[in-house]
Amino acid sequence: MLRVRQTIKPGKRGTRKYLEKYGGRLICVRYHYDLEKRKRITTVEIIEEESDWSPERILSSTIVQIQVNWGELDLARRIKKNGGKWNKEKQVWEIVYGKAREMLIESRIVRK
Repeated sequence: MLRVRQTIKPGKRGTRKYLEKYGGRLICVRYHYDLEKRKRITTVEIIEEESDWSPERILSSTIVQIQVNWGELDLARRIKKNGGKWNKEKQVWEIVYGKAREMLIESRIVRK
């Protein structure tokens, strides 16, 4: 089993040779220890690619569709309690985005 003992930011002690190798692309250096094999493993996190990105903006009042799997009755009840409506044709729950965010179920939003 690997355990991370240290995560070091660029420029700190223990990152010099990786900073020389990767330059400004270096994010951090991690030292992992495998207790069973008695090994130390060094990993580096580097920037591979960088591109422009703008996050999707959803208004709090926008109706979103939520996927709820068969048997997740507690979740369905919570959605209904928070104003959600069942869409029989699409087999999804519909609720305003602000409530979905409050309920921490954004990952269940059905993307179009």
